[in-house]
Amino acid sequence: MTDITAPDGTPLSSFCFGAMQFGGKADHDASHAMYLACREAGINFFDTAHVYTDGTSETWLGEFAASERDKLVIASKANYPGGAGRDNILKSVDDSLSRLKMDMIDVYYLHRWDGDTPLEESFAALAEIQEAGKIRHVAVSNFAAWQVMKAQAVAKDCGTRIDMIQPMYNLVKRQAEVELLPMCQSEGIAAAPYSPLGGGLLTGKYRAGGEGRITESEMYSKRYSQDWMHNTAADLNTLALQMRMDPATLAVAWAARHPGVTAPIISARDVDQLQPSLAAMSFEMDDALYARISSLSPTPPPATDRLEEA
Repeated sequence: MTDITAPDGTPLSSFCFGAMQFGGKADHDASHAMYLACREAGINFFDTAHVYTDGTSETWLGEFAASERDKLVIASKANYPGGAGRDNILKSVDDSLSRLKMDMIDVYYLHRWDGDTPLEESFAALAEIQEAGKIRHVAVSNFAAWQVMKAQAVAKDCGTRIDMIQPMYNLVKRQAEVELLPMCQSEGIAAAPYSPLGGGLLTGKYRAGGEGRITESEMYSKRYSQDWMHNTAADLNTLALQMRMDPATLAVAWAARHPGVTAPIISARDVDQLQPSLAAMSFEMDDALYARISSLSPTPPPATDRLEEA
């Protein structure tokens, strides 16, 4: 595995903070407070994207990070509505660098798979901006395992490689266990999965009448629409009550526990909401508890679907 560190050599933190809410649900003061809370907790890995909050996320993250840039690992993503063509990649990275007020982005993702653009064009462009020093590591987000491996072969021909992926992964979205995370372990690719709380489902707040992504977004409502998912969230909440813990801490610690996970991406709207996720950094989950929580949701079958091999 390529060693991903901060520019000054500081190791990558075991958790990543996702700045998707900066400039959206989190105003400037709340965003800065969350950044500082992450730094105090030891997080030096921050994730944003070209499309987040019309660029405000990148702008504010760059502002907060300016005084200690070389100690941090900054990740961003190309503007996926524009596709994965060369022109869009080159424009996207320049836009992001300008907003961040940085000379280089440490981890740069293709945000989504683009079936209409040849991989050769996409990865030649990524290799070009890497050679120019605008990015350090090439990455992909929301790719299937076969797409990653197909792209990796093309990346090699272009003189680069995919060093990190960003899949969705949580207790009710475990598809990454089938091929993506084993692929990362086999091929030396880092994994920074997003949504360890399942859009807030695993916090238990919706059963209490709370609001969040699942109540506010049709996309998230559909993503977490199945009854068994809500039952799993209720069971996790019951377990957390028995343990006198926050269910969010258990959910994030569970996602971080998988050996194929490098750093789960946590996020929030304010520091109070963030604290249970930060607490997961110092929570040591033993094998028995990991197995108990895993049993609350279906384990996906192996890729061959030969259940006797599971």
